[in-house]
Amino acid sequence: MDSSLAATKLEYYDDMWKLQSEAAVISFSKGDDGKHALILDSTIFHPQGGGQPADTGFITGDSNFKFIVRDVRSKDGVVYHYGLTEENSASEIERGRNVLLHVDADRRKLNSRLHSAGHLIDGCLLNVGLDHLQAGKGYHFPDGPFVEYKGTISPSELQSKQKEIEIEANALISRGGIVSVAVLPYEEASNLCGGSLPDYISKGSTPRIVKLGDFPGCPCGGTHVSDISEIKSIKVSQIRTKKGITKVSYTVGA
Repeated sequence: MDSSLAATKLEYYDDMWKLQSEAAVISFSKGDDGKHALILDSTIFHPQGGGQPADTGFITGDSNFKFIVRDVRSKDGVVYHYGLTEENSASEIERGRNVLLHVDADRRKLNSRLHSAGHLIDGCLLNVGLDHLQAGKGYHFPDGPFVEYKGTISPSELQSKQKEIEIEANALISRGGIVSVAVLPYEEASNLCGGSLPDYISKGSTPRIVKLGDFPGCPCGGTHVSDISEIKSIKVSQIRTKKGITKVSYTVGA
């Protein structure tokens, strides 16, 4: 990380449902492709990562400045907002000036529902007798969300387990349950996650833990619904098991 740039404060870490905020400009630069990169001291925009797509929206300031956010990425703790200034608006803004951030609510809501649905499927595996599967990669983009697990299901079980997971997930959605998030000391986080944390989380750290209803918590940096019922419904479109990996593909209801 550039020593002159401090890590961006992630406001969505504490409030996943905040869609407007104020921040100060750290830098504003233009690349050779004509696109701009805006760095702020804090942000409510979720950068692409953890299997979740980036938020989009816009950022406004005085002097008729309006910046359309097309993509958001994080590098070494610094969040970069990529996009273009709107036609007929001011094309520059000075360091230190305050701006207003506006996240696209519909996109955030869909991304959060897809992400939460993936975590809910994780929990459902325990309830349908697939506790031998170990969580792996998650992809929560609208074009084809899925979750992958280390371990396999016998070919004879695939169809029945696909239906069982879908029934269990939708029963949980119907009942609902509060979704909470907290940054916790390592031991407390470990206890909330069933007694252990993944190896990539170093001991002595303070991981951010998301908990859906009565399920054990899990470390996660993304955004989620406030209640399980907001997922609306889950359709498990396919389960495939190959080379020691089981992939569960799903969609959420409109």
